[in-house]
Amino acid sequence: MSVDKTITAHIIETGESDFAVSIDVSGHTIKGDEPEDAGGKDLGPAPYDLLTAALGECTAMTVRWYALREKWPLEKVEVKLTFQKLNKVGVFEKHVIVHGDDLTDDQRQKLIDVAAKCPVQRTLEGKVEIRTV
Repeated sequence: MSVDKTITAHIIETGESDFAVSIDVSGHTIKGDEPEDAGGKDLGPAPYDLLTAALGECTAMTVRWYALREKWPLEKVEVKLTFQKLNKVGVFEKHVIVHGDDLTDDQRQKLIDVAAKCPVQRTLEGKVEIRTV
């Protein structure tokens, strides 16, 4: 569950609202926009929505990957997140729910621990370099 290749994204304005964009990444296209109260038409998720979703998606996939590797009876993983800025610091709150009647308490706890180690979380918590050209 690591990035071992270059990921390329292409974002271009669509003209559907002041902020609407088409986002092409890894062969998938989605629409992005700002909510109406920020001057958009709410035609798609806003940037922080996508960032929050990326963290949740990675968390769920990491938990699933670990359960598969260990052959544990995880039925479903659910991740609920919030993001807010507090005193200019971005704060994610992540609630991970593991479903599976046959999981032991130790397995449940290990899956919760693994959830904090997803690659996107490690990237957000680590050093990131952004080069604008």
